[in-house]
Amino acid sequence: MSRASLVRAALAVAGMAPGMATAMLAVPTAAPRAETPAQFDDARRTVSLPDGIDLAFIAIGPEDGRPVILVHGYTDSARDWFPALWAFSPRDRLIIVDLRGHGRSSKPGCCYALVDFAWDIRLLMDHLGLKRADLVGHSLGSLIVQVFAENWPDRVKHVVLVSSTGGPAAAPTPRERAERRAAFDFRTPISRLRDPIDPDSAFMRAWWSSPTPVDPDFIRRQRVDSAHIPAAVWLAVLDQGLTGFDPQPGLARLKAACLLIWGEKDPIMPPEVRRTLIAALPGAQVAIYPGLGHNPFWEQPRAVVGRIDRFLDGP
Repeated sequence: MSRASLVRAALAVAGMAPGMATAMLAVPTAAPRAETPAQFDDARRTVSLPDGIDLAFIAIGPEDGRPVILVHGYTDSARDWFPALWAFSPRDRLIIVDLRGHGRSSKPGCCYALVDFAWDIRLLMDHLGLKRADLVGHSLGSLIVQVFAENWPDRVKHVVLVSSTGGPAAAPTPRERAERRAAFDFRTPISRLRDPIDPDSAFMRAWWSSPTPVDPDFIRRQRVDSAHIPAAVWLAVLDQGLTGFDPQPGLARLKAACLLIWGEKDPIMPPEVRRTLIAALPGAQVAIYPGLGHNPFWEQPRAVVGRIDRFLDGP
């Protein structure tokens, strides 16, 4: 089963069916733009948060620049954003996190509800002295950003949700119902993972497959990173963070200016779940990129990040 199929199933378990173009105590000095993945990895710092989590992050760009917090997806890491790093404006101060359970951050047995992830980001902002920031989230990260903006609206200026969802359509089609039934087997391949996870296993290669060409060294590094996540944490994030989450009740509280981005061919977030988010956020700007998949900022970083930066320049 491909990663896209597995994640689609996971979101279906959570009530989100899965492919229109519209439109530490001292703050570390921000690092220069990383030219290689190794430089990017070496730029990571760790802060011990008051909630007991050691959170890894990278600060790139001028310290007096516009703060933009980038939040990655399930089993990713801060490196999720590396292919698009060069496309962001040089005036942006990028704060790129390893979510708890991921990358070089703490990997406790719990707690992985979306509000737990969001609270870590709030504490990081406090540590960095950021009263307000723009938040950009991808996939799982987009749901975390939703929850953050709903609970702490005074800390957010702009919100960008990449490959996100507003939950399932009210009346699922027969195909959607079938996908949700099939989703109950999603946990099976994840529950079979055993430590140490082999980054070169057939499962991991399928999990990190891409429908469009992506730098193989980047994908290899992503596999290695996700293999360092304990198998129990893979399952905990799925069960505590994704399963059963319904975005709809909270979206009415999301008042920040929003940009919604999808790839037209995203197999995980197809038109029916895009429409639920668009309907829930009628004032949002929307950009859907023809031919692109679940990771559009890997595939066309100049176009996608350019659109993000133009949006962040707005009111």
